[in-house]
Amino acid sequence: MENYTKYKLKSNDELVSLLAGKDNLFIVACNKCFKEFETIDEPDCGEFEKIAAEQGKTITGSAKVDFVCNKTQTEKKLQDLIPEGTENVFVISCGLGIQTVAELAGKPVYAASNSLNYRGHHGMALTKKSCDACAQCYLNITGGVCPIVDCSKSLVNGQCGGAKNGKCEVDSNKDCAWEKIHKRLEKQGRLSEFLQQPIQVRDYSKINFKVINDYVKSIRESRLAGYYGGVHPSERKEFSEHLALVRFPEPQTVVIPLSQHAGAPANPVVQVGDTVKVGQKIGEAAAFISSPVHSSVSGTVIAIEPRMHATRGCEMMSVVIQSDGKNTLHESIKPNKDLDSLTPDEIIEIVRESGIVGMGGAGFPTSVKLKPAKPVDTILLNGCECEPLLTADHRVLLEYADDVIFGLKAMMKTVNAEKGLIVIEDNKPDAIELLEAKTAQCSGIEVVVAKTKYPQGAEKMLIKRVMGRQVPRGGLPADVGVVVSNISTVKAISDAIQTGMPLIERVVTVTGERIQKPGNYIVKIGTNVKELIDYCGGVTGDDVTIKMGGPMMGFALSDVNVPIMKGSNGIIAIDTDHTVEQPCIKCGRCVDVCPMELSPLYFAKYADEQNWQGMKDKNVMDCVECRSCEYICSSKIPLVTKIKAGKNAVRGMK
Repeated sequence: MENYTKYKLKSNDELVSLLAGKDNLFIVACNKCFKEFETIDEPDCGEFEKIAAEQGKTITGSAKVDFVCNKTQTEKKLQDLIPEGTENVFVISCGLGIQTVAELAGKPVYAASNSLNYRGHHGMALTKKSCDACAQCYLNITGGVCPIVDCSKSLVNGQCGGAKNGKCEVDSNKDCAWEKIHKRLEKQGRLSEFLQQPIQVRDYSKINFKVINDYVKSIRESRLAGYYGGVHPSERKEFSEHLALVRFPEPQTVVIPLSQHAGAPANPVVQVGDTVKVGQKIGEAAAFISSPVHSSVSGTVIAIEPRMHATRGCEMMSVVIQSDGKNTLHESIKPNKDLDSLTPDEIIEIVRESGIVGMGGAGFPTSVKLKPAKPVDTILLNGCECEPLLTADHRVLLEYADDVIFGLKAMMKTVNAEKGLIVIEDNKPDAIELLEAKTAQCSGIEVVVAKTKYPQGAEKMLIKRVMGRQVPRGGLPADVGVVVSNISTVKAISDAIQTGMPLIERVVTVTGERIQKPGNYIVKIGTNVKELIDYCGGVTGDDVTIKMGGPMMGFALSDVNVPIMKGSNGIIAIDTDHTVEQPCIKCGRCVDVCPMELSPLYFAKYADEQNWQGMKDKNVMDCVECRSCEYICSSKIPLVTKIKAGKNAVRGMK
């Protein structure tokens, strides 16, 4: 494979000339991108240090960084690295990295390398466009500000005289590049040196820079929209977002797993042959992190045995119930006191006994969330539903808005939160309009409109983007005064309080390119997935993948004879992906899109080497498995599979 490096060290003569009159140097070196990925450092930094030492220069330190052009990552790494006494910073990278450091360092920054961007491989990383690949770099003269890109007219002879209030006359939203250059050089005491430079004349014959400019622009158009990280997969919600909720026909038999939640599986409290009723407890929570389960039908228990679990890929103990079709309610199903009369402890007990868990997929027992160890000031409702195809929460917002608001108020009362935020992505304008109208007079409750981007709904990420609070590594939302809940979860809380009904059914989206008749259904827990698919007309074609959940984080089902569970928000049928894994080319896109600001390319490399300590050191446990890295990967590496293997290994380390 060709080594698509983006720069090379300047020649000795050029470096000696560049070093003249400069001392106390800090060196930032980029581990080159566009090459077969190796975990060894590039030699350029050592070579430059040697040349500088031969010139009698003092080196205050150095930093070797992957993808220097990634501002978020580089800022974190350089924050505490540049020591006192540093006078000049030398950067060994392409033009993007040099400009990034020039913006962050607060000191004179010089390019110790020649960019090879003119080869045409520039711009695959998804960072903000700041280099035009012109192969005539002016950064050492202009303080690390590119006059070609930052100036609307690409002037290299100085400003045109048309700037107004620091803004360009061509584009009033754009700062004048030459004013930025003058201010930066003046701050660094280099303005007089600059003014003595001969006039620069640009040679347009060297490269067709317009071709590269258009190419870079096309792949970066929406890169910085919204927030750091994330991707914009095709939403494909049009299949079902307009379809109202329909109650799925009564199943003849339900298979109810005793493990539909995080923590210990529930212990069965019924026996084969027992008659049960709707809402009757059939499994008791076995530990603090556990949850009871209830019958979704009335009928007879015909088996208590291991059955295939949809998301764990193995058999788990389940209660099998033959329905009598009568839907007889259990005697315990009755409304509770009104919300004003309930104490926080009573609400927690109702939620616990109702078997309510996080219905976005994680399945964490909600009663545990409602008794945080630290004070909470905000309940954050995740109405983003950022996964492509899924529309279950969207329909709940539209058709059960009052119940959602009631459930939110119950949560706020339970944890004594002053504020409740309902976060909805801007691709759901009807839900936004409805919820804003219904909460207009609700004290402390606000609808927050978020720019559509995946994975907006990741818990820690949502808190950071909406509230500006950073959940500490290994911490919980309560550590920053927040409890996050899914829309369907608060609807279940409302049902438990107002009707006494435990969590026995949920809204499920059945959709995808290969589903004959997509729809949104109210489905009883334990209903067979195959029955659901058949009811929707089955799948079209042969080469089909069926997943429980969305296309990004869902679980592929090798057998559709599995039950709907509390966290089953969707069943999708999509085209099977037959792409073949290729070697990593170190393009850096996985780093750019990781919402947790990790370096997924290392996880793939270390997993192949079974270097579990390396994965731990790179903070693999912070990964939320959103699959953004895998989605964007040029080489189609199954990154999440490798990450999961690494996490399991790290958990087993002593």
